[in-house]
Amino acid sequence: MPVRPTLAIIAGAVISGAIALTGARNTDAAMAERLTDEAAAAIAEVGGSRVSASFTNELGWPTRHPLLSGGEPLDEGTRDRIAKAVAAIPGVGGISWSDGTVMAEAGVVPLSPLHCQDDVNALLRARTIRFEEGSSGIDPASRELLDEVAAALRPCLGSIISITGHTDASGPEPGNIELSRERARAVQSALIARGIPADGLRASGIGSKEPVEGLQPDDPANRRIEFAVVATTPLQPTPVDTPGPR
Repeated sequence: MPVRPTLAIIAGAVISGAIALTGARNTDAAMAERLTDEAAAAIAEVGGSRVSASFTNELGWPTRHPLLSGGEPLDEGTRDRIAKAVAAIPGVGGISWSDGTVMAEAGVVPLSPLHCQDDVNALLRARTIRFEEGSSGIDPASRELLDEVAAALRPCLGSIISITGHTDASGPEPGNIELSRERARAVQSALIARGIPADGLRASGIGSKEPVEGLQPDDPANRRIEFAVVATTPLQPTPVDTPGPR
């Protein structure tokens, strides 16, 4: 009967997937153990003997994003040296302290969310994320700009970043709202592909109801994407430990 070969194929696929998952987790565990040892040595070298670095997330999965604890009594200068020492270890991603302070990238001094948002706004004042006409497909010419936006947002990892799509008033408003929403989601997906954690991004579209100040509602310049840092929360590492594209 044809059913049995099919069941055998499905069973084989399940077993292969389980073996692959187990192998990947074992590899990640070895990675986390190595980073834990190197972090302990780096912390001790800069005088942070009471500080420990955990490379396991809340679900028990190994992660390259360490959580530092034990630094509450230390002054900011010492905490900064410790975070930078751990961040300098090859393979370490975004760093957070147990009290909520976040250091986004290796070798980077933590920046305020406002500074991060200002950097993104400066990029978008000069250029616009463009889409194919009447579509949510991002114009290939905007890929470099998205690379720069992702780089500017990286110091804000741990914050909630809203992505809002806008259109002009040249079409029916229900369609404008849906198109603006789809474009915001397209930008969200592009940023995730560039290493920005999905759980920190919120995409929405509001159509043409908020035109740029000084422009007529049907001006094409109203077609735009805006970013805003709306909250600051501790970084929540994901179980996916492969560094995103830079």
